[in-house]
Amino acid sequence: MNKILLALSVTALTLSAGSAMAQKKQLVIVVKGLDNPFFEAIHQGCEKWNRENASSAYHCFYTGPASTSDEAGEAQIVQDMLGKADTTAIAISPSNAPLIANAIKAAAPKIPVMTVDADLKKEDAGLRKTYLGTDNYLMGVRLGDYLKKAKPNGGTVCLIEGNAAADNILRRASGSRDALSGKQGLDRLKGEGGWTEVSGCPVFTNDDGPKGVQAMSDILTANPKIDAFVIEGGWPLFGAPQPYRQLTDQYKAQIANKSLVIVAADTIGDEVAMAKEGRVEALVGQRPFEMGYKAPSVMINLIEGKKVADPVFTGLDECTKATADTCIQK
Repeated sequence: MNKILLALSVTALTLSAGSAMAQKKQLVIVVKGLDNPFFEAIHQGCEKWNRENASSAYHCFYTGPASTSDEAGEAQIVQDMLGKADTTAIAISPSNAPLIANAIKAAAPKIPVMTVDADLKKEDAGLRKTYLGTDNYLMGVRLGDYLKKAKPNGGTVCLIEGNAAADNILRRASGSRDALSGKQGLDRLKGEGGWTEVSGCPVFTNDDGPKGVQAMSDILTANPKIDAFVIEGGWPLFGAPQPYRQLTDQYKAQIANKSLVIVAADTIGDEVAMAKEGRVEALVGQRPFEMGYKAPSVMINLIEGKKVADPVFTGLDECTKATADTCIQK
C-alpha cells in the first residue's frame, strides 16, 4: 500500500510540475534550424536563463525546423508560435527574411516581436521591436580588413555566402566588399581597390558545410591562382571540419606563404583550432550564447513596455593563429 501511495505521490508531483511549466508565459526563440551548432549555442544561452530564473513567470522556449535549409518550415513555426495563447513574445532568426516578414504580417501579432542573430530587411523593420545580435556589417568589414592586411595589393577573391535571402549574410558581404574596395554599395567587386570576384562567385551554400567545402574545391579547380576566400559564415569549417582540413591540406604551402588567404566568420566547433593550425588567416566570431541568454530579458522588457535600444549588439571575437589561445571572451 505504501508503494502504491508513493507512486501516486510521484505521479501527482510530476503532473503538478508539468502543469506549472504549462502555466508559464512562453518567451519563444525560433532559429533557422536545429542542425546548426551555432544555434545550439543560442539554445544553451536560453537554458541558462531558465536555470537562473526558475521562479520566473516566464520560460524561454527554443524551437526551429530540423534543417537550416527548411525556410518554409521556419515560417510555419513562426506562424504556429504566434498563434499560441501562451506565447507572450517571440525572437526570430530569419533564414529567408521576406518569407518571415510575410509570416508575421499574416499572423498580425499583438505581442512583441524581435529578431535575433539575423534581421528582417530594412523595409520590414517596422514589424519587429528590436534586433539582438551581431553587427553583421561590421563583421564583414573586419573580415575584409584582415584580408587587406594579408594581401595589400589586392587580387582575385570569392565570397562564400549562405542563404541568398538571409539579411545578416548579405550585410556581411556588403561590409567585406566596402572594406576591400574603399567604396560603398557595390554588389560585386570588379577591380575596385585592386579586388575582383572570380566567375561563379559569390557562392550560396544554404548554410550547408559540405556544400561549402565542395564549392571552395570547385572554385580552386577552376581558378588555381585565386588569391582569397571570404567565408561570410563558418559553415565549411564548423559544419564539415574534416573535409575542410582535407581540402586545406592540399594548399598548405600557399596558405602559409599567403598566396592563398582564407578569412572566415564564426568561432564555432573546430574553427579556433583550425586558426591555430594555420588553416585560416583570421576568424571574426559572433557570440551566440550571449544572444540566447540575453533574448529572454529583452523580450520581458518589451512586454513590460520598457525602452529597448534598437539594435542591441553583441560583440565580436577575433582570432588568428597568434591569438587562438586567448581570443574567445569567457
